[in-house]
Amino acid sequence: MFSPFVRAALALGLAAFAWSTHAEPLSLQDALRLSEQRSRQLPAQDAAADAARQMAVSAGQRPDPVLKAGVDNLPINGADRFSTTRDFMTMRTVGVSQEWTRSDKLRLRSARFEREAEAAEAGRQLALANLQRDTAVAWLDLYYQQRMRALLVQQKDEAALPVQAADAAYRGGRGTQADVFAARAAVAQIDDRIAATARDVLSAKTMLTRWTGVATEEALDAPPPLDVVRLSDESLDQDIAHHPEVSVLLKQEAAAQADVDVARANKRPDVSVELSYSQRGPAYSNMVSFGVSIPLQWDQKNRQDRELGAKLAVVEQLRAQREEQTRMHVAEARTLLQQWQSDRDRMVRYDKELLPLAAERTRAALAAYRGGTALLSVVLDARRGEIDTRMERLRLEMSVARLWAQLNYLIPVGHEAAMESAK
Repeated sequence: MFSPFVRAALALGLAAFAWSTHAEPLSLQDALRLSEQRSRQLPAQDAAADAARQMAVSAGQRPDPVLKAGVDNLPINGADRFSTTRDFMTMRTVGVSQEWTRSDKLRLRSARFEREAEAAEAGRQLALANLQRDTAVAWLDLYYQQRMRALLVQQKDEAALPVQAADAAYRGGRGTQADVFAARAAVAQIDDRIAATARDVLSAKTMLTRWTGVATEEALDAPPPLDVVRLSDESLDQDIAHHPEVSVLLKQEAAAQADVDVARANKRPDVSVELSYSQRGPAYSNMVSFGVSIPLQWDQKNRQDRELGAKLAVVEQLRAQREEQTRMHVAEARTLLQQWQSDRDRMVRYDKELLPLAAERTRAALAAYRGGTALLSVVLDARRGEIDTRMERLRLEMSVARLWAQLNYLIPVGHEAAMESAK
């Protein structure tokens, strides 16, 4: 049978092969699923949680008994030197000792590793949230870089109109050869921008492949609706309580509190019991010995109390860090929400005002040039302004998409639930 790691690798390889051999566009949900299958951070956190739970079982057991063997009172001079049977005080001894740890202390030691396992599980949720966010951002970056390239290709076709108009005016004696060169230079500038955008598309593909393991050459599927996020300004304080970084600190605080409980229990020493059997020479009686030993905590104020104080200080440190992290994440999330809403309002302004005005300016300038009432430079400036406006509109939409991804995957959810909550 294959190990779980081999089976996961085979499944990921088959999924990547399926995507590479089919022309179906890669959706955001599929990218998230592939990235989760490919991730090694998630299995690492699972292994950390499993290791802590294994230690929880071990810590709940009493220490192993200690087997002892030796020779007591062996003569080293005289007629009986190095004899184990002739002197009545010489004994060959075998015994066993056992530290009898109290059950409540064992339970506390076990609970401490259980809290550590819970912290590892919270760390897995943090890794999952980061994975979902980074994958979504990479997918959206590629989607919008592809749209920018497509827009420039379209604008290049439309930029041929001024070239044709300049050629016609030059042949008709109404224009200059400089106008023809200026129109062709404008097309060349668009070609240069297309090349730069193609470089950005390639970089975006590389980042998406880093997360999904799939080198898609097709256009991506349509993104999910970007006008709704899972967080709201009214419930932000309550929502951030489930932020994975806050959850990790909360679990670490619980583990530190478990250390406090163990340190407090250690102020009561454990008892060790010992039983031994001693054999003497054939002329003497054999002996049995037993005893009890208890550590003398004669300096608790400088040892046990100091240890307990250190553990309490760690709990206070983690509590303060958790409160500070909560405040920081609330402020960051509220800032992201404000930026997301502001950029969406700007997109409405672009759609209603700026884009129509830029298109009308280009058409008016071209018509005036053909009518002989405007210079070609006016047409080229209008065309350049329209391209810049459309590109800025796409960049603004990309910014909205990035903010949506950061907000939507601030707290990890299942892929289907994330898509449903975004609708």
